[in-house]
Amino acid sequence: MGVESQLPHGILLTQTEKFVNWGRSGSLWPATFGLACCAIEMMSTGGAHYDMARFGMEVFRASPRQADLMIVAGRVSQKMAPVIRNLYDQMAEPKWVISMGVCASSGGMFNNYAIVQGVDHVIPVDMYVPGCPPRPEMLMDGILKLHDKIKQEQLVERPRPGESMEEFKRRTGWTGPEEAVVPGDAATQPQAKEGGRDHLTGFARGSGHTTPTAEGEW
Repeated sequence: MGVESQLPHGILLTQTEKFVNWGRSGSLWPATFGLACCAIEMMSTGGAHYDMARFGMEVFRASPRQADLMIVAGRVSQKMAPVIRNLYDQMAEPKWVISMGVCASSGGMFNNYAIVQGVDHVIPVDMYVPGCPPRPEMLMDGILKLHDKIKQEQLVERPRPGESMEEFKRRTGWTGPEEAVVPGDAATQPQAKEGGRDHLTGFARGSGHTTPTAEGEW
Protein backbone atom coordinates (compact mmCIF):
# COMPACT_ATOMS: atom_id res chain seq x y z
CA MET A 1 0.00 0.00 0.00
CA GLY A 2 1.67 3.18 -1.21
CA VAL A 3 1.03 6.82 -0.51
CA GLU A 4 -0.84 7.04 -3.83
CA SER A 5 -3.76 5.09 -2.40
CA GLN A 6 -4.06 7.52 0.50
CA LEU A 7 -4.34 10.63 -1.66
CA PRO A 8 -7.65 11.72 -3.18
CA HIS A 9 -7.24 11.58 -6.96
CA GLY A 10 -3.45 11.71 -6.60
CA ILE A 11 -3.43 15.34 -5.45
CA LEU A 12 -1.53 16.57 -2.41
CA LEU A 13 -1.78 20.15 -1.18
CA THR A 14 0.77 21.80 1.11
CA GLN A 15 2.52 25.11 1.73
CA THR A 16 5.56 26.09 -0.30
CA GLU A 17 7.46 26.92 2.87
CA LYS A 18 6.83 23.48 4.38
CA PHE A 19 7.71 21.71 1.14
CA VAL A 20 11.00 23.61 0.72
CA ASN A 21 12.00 23.07 4.36
CA TRP A 22 11.17 19.37 4.09
CA GLY A 23 13.46 19.09 1.07
CA ARG A 24 16.26 21.02 2.76
CA SER A 25 16.12 18.97 5.95
CA GLY A 26 16.37 15.71 4.01
CA SER A 27 19.30 16.68 1.79
CA LEU A 28 21.98 18.21 4.00
CA TRP A 29 25.54 17.91 2.70
CA PRO A 30 28.11 18.17 5.52
CA ALA A 31 31.57 19.56 4.90
CA THR A 32 34.57 17.27 5.31
CA PHE A 33 35.86 19.03 8.36
CA GLY A 34 37.28 17.79 11.67
CA LEU A 35 39.49 19.39 14.31
CA ALA A 36 40.20 16.85 17.06
CA CYS A 37 39.03 13.57 18.60
CA CYS A 38 35.33 14.34 18.03
CA ALA A 39 36.03 13.96 14.32
CA ILE A 40 36.59 10.21 14.86
CA GLU A 41 33.07 9.90 16.25
CA MET A 42 31.75 11.95 13.34
CA MET A 43 33.45 9.61 10.87
CA SER A 44 31.97 6.63 12.70
CA THR A 45 28.53 8.18 12.30
CA GLY A 46 29.05 8.24 8.54
CA GLY A 47 30.23 4.63 8.48
CA ALA A 48 28.26 1.49 7.69
CA HIS A 49 27.34 0.68 11.30
CA TYR A 50 25.43 3.91 11.97
CA ASP A 51 24.79 4.82 8.31
CA MET A 52 24.07 8.53 8.33
CA ALA A 53 22.99 8.13 4.69
CA ARG A 54 19.55 7.13 5.97
CA PHE A 55 18.91 10.82 6.61
CA GLY A 56 20.05 12.07 3.22
CA MET A 57 23.58 12.95 4.44
CA GLU A 58 25.67 10.27 2.75
CA VAL A 59 27.89 12.78 0.93
CA PHE A 60 30.61 14.61 2.85
CA ARG A 61 31.71 17.35 0.49
CA ALA A 62 35.41 18.25 0.21
CA SER A 63 34.59 21.78 -0.95
CA PRO A 64 32.70 24.27 1.27
CA ARG A 65 31.01 25.62 -1.88
CA GLN A 66 29.17 22.31 -2.20
CA ALA A 67 28.27 21.93 1.49
CA ASP A 68 25.52 23.49 3.58
CA LEU A 69 26.26 21.94 6.99
CA MET A 70 29.41 22.43 9.06
CA ILE A 71 29.96 20.03 11.96
CA VAL A 72 32.62 21.61 14.19
CA ALA A 73 34.08 18.46 15.72
CA GLY A 74 36.81 19.35 18.21
CA ARG A 75 38.51 22.27 19.92
CA VAL A 76 38.92 25.53 18.01
CA SER A 77 42.35 27.12 18.35
CA GLN A 78 43.02 30.81 17.84
CA LYS A 79 44.92 30.02 14.64
CA MET A 80 42.06 27.90 13.29
CA ALA A 81 39.31 30.46 14.06
CA PRO A 82 39.85 32.65 10.96
CA VAL A 83 40.06 29.52 8.79
CA ILE A 84 36.70 28.32 10.14
CA ARG A 85 35.16 31.70 9.45
CA ASN A 86 36.55 31.68 5.91
CA LEU A 87 35.13 28.21 5.24
CA TYR A 88 31.77 29.22 6.68
CA ASP A 89 31.58 32.28 4.43
CA GLN A 90 32.29 30.08 1.38
CA MET A 91 29.49 27.60 2.13
CA ALA A 92 26.28 27.68 0.13
CA GLU A 93 23.20 29.44 1.48
CA PRO A 94 21.18 28.48 3.42
CA LYS A 95 23.68 26.87 5.77
CA TRP A 96 23.72 25.46 9.26
CA VAL A 97 26.30 24.67 11.96
CA ILE A 98 26.46 21.90 14.57
CA SER A 99 28.87 22.34 17.47
CA MET A 100 29.96 18.80 18.35
CA GLY A 101 31.43 18.20 21.79
CA VAL A 102 32.13 20.34 24.83
CA CYS A 103 35.44 21.67 23.45
CA ALA A 104 33.80 23.23 20.40
CA SER A 105 30.83 24.48 22.42
CA SER A 106 32.60 26.07 25.40
CA GLY A 107 36.34 25.36 25.25
CA GLY A 108 36.00 22.28 27.46
CA MET A 109 39.02 21.54 29.61
CA PHE A 110 41.15 23.95 27.56
CA ASN A 111 40.49 27.18 29.46
CA ASN A 112 43.57 28.98 28.19
CA TYR A 113 44.72 31.64 25.76
CA ALA A 114 45.19 29.23 22.84
CA ILE A 115 41.61 27.89 22.55
CA VAL A 116 38.50 29.83 21.60
CA GLN A 117 35.97 29.45 24.41
CA GLY A 118 33.09 28.49 22.16
CA VAL A 119 32.92 28.38 18.38
CA ASP A 120 29.82 30.59 18.55
CA HIS A 121 32.24 33.49 19.07
CA VAL A 122 33.33 32.93 15.46
CA ILE A 123 30.28 31.60 13.57
CA PRO A 124 26.59 31.22 14.48
CA VAL A 125 25.65 27.79 15.84
CA ASP A 126 22.28 26.14 15.23
CA MET A 127 22.64 22.99 17.34
CA TYR A 128 24.90 22.02 20.26
CA VAL A 129 25.82 18.37 20.91
CA PRO A 130 27.28 17.80 24.41
CA GLY A 131 29.81 15.17 25.42
CA CYS A 132 33.54 14.52 25.49
CA PRO A 133 33.48 13.05 22.96
CA PRO A 134 29.80 12.53 22.10
CA ARG A 135 28.93 9.12 20.76
CA PRO A 136 27.59 8.75 17.20
CA GLU A 137 24.09 8.29 18.62
CA MET A 138 24.30 11.76 20.21
CA LEU A 139 25.44 13.34 16.97
CA MET A 140 22.57 11.66 15.11
CA ASP A 141 20.16 12.96 17.74
CA GLY A 142 21.52 16.48 17.19
CA ILE A 143 21.12 16.07 13.42
CA LEU A 144 17.49 14.96 13.81
CA LYS A 145 16.78 17.93 16.07
CA LEU A 146 18.38 20.17 13.45
CA HIS A 147 16.01 18.63 10.88
CA ASP A 148 13.07 19.63 13.09
CA LYS A 149 14.43 23.15 13.38
CA ILE A 150 14.89 23.47 9.61
CA LYS A 151 11.30 22.34 9.03
CA GLN A 152 10.09 25.21 11.22
CA GLU A 153 12.17 27.92 9.53
CA GLN A 154 10.55 30.79 7.66
CA LEU A 155 11.47 31.69 4.12
CA VAL A 156 10.55 35.30 4.92
CA GLU A 157 10.92 36.68 8.45
CA ARG A 158 7.52 37.51 9.94
CA PRO A 159 6.43 39.17 13.19
CA ARG A 160 6.11 36.85 16.16
CA PRO A 161 2.78 36.41 17.97
CA GLY A 162 2.04 39.56 19.98
CA GLU A 163 4.98 41.46 18.49
CA SER A 164 4.36 44.98 17.21
CA MET A 165 5.73 46.21 13.89
CA GLU A 166 8.13 48.54 15.71
CA GLU A 167 9.56 45.64 17.72
CA PHE A 168 9.73 43.51 14.57
CA LYS A 169 11.66 46.19 12.68
CA ARG A 170 14.04 46.70 15.60
CA ARG A 171 14.69 42.95 15.98
CA THR A 172 15.27 42.20 12.31
CA GLY A 173 16.70 45.49 11.10
CA TRP A 174 13.93 45.59 8.49
CA THR A 175 13.40 48.74 6.46
CA GLY A 176 10.54 49.50 4.12
CA PRO A 177 10.93 50.86 0.60
CA GLU A 178 10.72 54.42 1.87
CA GLU A 179 13.38 53.77 4.53
CA ALA A 180 15.83 51.74 2.47
CA VAL A 181 19.35 53.11 2.14
CA VAL A 182 21.65 52.08 -0.70
CA PRO A 183 25.04 51.16 0.81
CA GLY A 184 28.09 52.85 -0.58
CA ASP A 185 30.08 49.63 -0.65
CA ALA A 186 28.57 46.75 -2.60
CA ALA A 187 30.55 44.15 -0.61
CA THR A 188 28.37 44.04 2.49
CA GLN A 189 28.93 41.63 5.35
CA PRO A 190 26.49 38.71 5.78
CA GLN A 191 23.93 39.08 8.54
CA ALA A 192 24.33 36.94 11.65
CA LYS A 193 21.67 34.43 12.58
CA GLU A 194 19.46 35.34 15.47
CA GLY A 195 20.75 34.13 18.80
CA GLY A 196 24.41 34.07 17.80
CA ARG A 197 27.12 36.10 19.48
CA ASP A 198 28.80 39.17 18.06
CA HIS A 199 31.02 37.13 15.77
CA LEU A 200 31.13 39.51 12.83
CA THR A 201 33.25 42.16 14.54
CA GLY A 202 36.11 39.88 15.52
CA PHE A 203 37.12 36.53 16.91
CA ALA A 204 37.20 35.47 20.53
CA ARG A 205 40.31 35.49 22.64
CA GLY A 206 41.11 32.92 25.29
CA SER A 207 39.31 34.97 27.93
CA GLY A 208 35.97 34.07 26.38
CA HIS A 209 35.14 37.63 25.27
CA THR A 210 34.74 38.81 21.72
CA THR A 211 37.50 41.24 20.82
CA PRO A 212 37.27 43.32 17.63
CA THR A 213 40.45 43.12 15.61
CA ALA A 214 41.84 45.58 13.10
CA GLU A 215 42.18 44.58 9.49
CA GLY A 216 45.16 42.32 9.02
CA GLU A 217 45.68 41.84 12.77
CA TRP A 218 45.61 38.31 14.17
